[in-house]
Amino acid sequence: MSPFTLTLIKLAFLAVLWLFVIAAVGVIRADMFGSRAATRAAQRASQPRPPQRQRQSKPSRQPSRSAQQSAPTKLVVVQGERAGTVIDLTGVPITIGRANDATLVVTDDYASSRHARLYAQDGQWIVEDLGSTNGTYLGRTKVSRPMPVPPGVPVRIGKTVIELRK
Repeated sequence: MSPFTLTLIKLAFLAVLWLFVIAAVGVIRADMFGSRAATRAAQRASQPRPPQRQRQSKPSRQPSRSAQQSAPTKLVVVQGERAGTVIDLTGVPITIGRANDATLVVTDDYASSRHARLYAQDGQWIVEDLGSTNGTYLGRTKVSRPMPVPPGVPVRIGKTVIELRK
């Protein structure tokens, strides 16, 4: 082979190597600081939602007394490093992940920094995956969109399993 061809092959190999390094740094950055999608989802969640407030303020849309009594009152970690941890449900959104600012911090290698979010909506609790790498599971179903969480149904985030209880 000519020296020119060898130089072109070396430069192509070097370019592929740099693309790999840049991709690896991007994955590490997203895992440490959260992906753009997770950041946008968190920003949307923190913004007020006028249609929901209007629905909640109407007396006819209020859940009945029996519905309020059957609603879950606590979040329990049933499996994983934090097993036995109990968080009272007050209507404030609960974030779950490895980030220090999460409501439930899990030190699980299979959990993302901002992995999932639980929030109350229309009298029920909803689980939403925040663009995690390994996914969030409600029972045996992978959460691909916000889904209601019935009491007693396990929500798996990596090796951590949580349940809503009364």
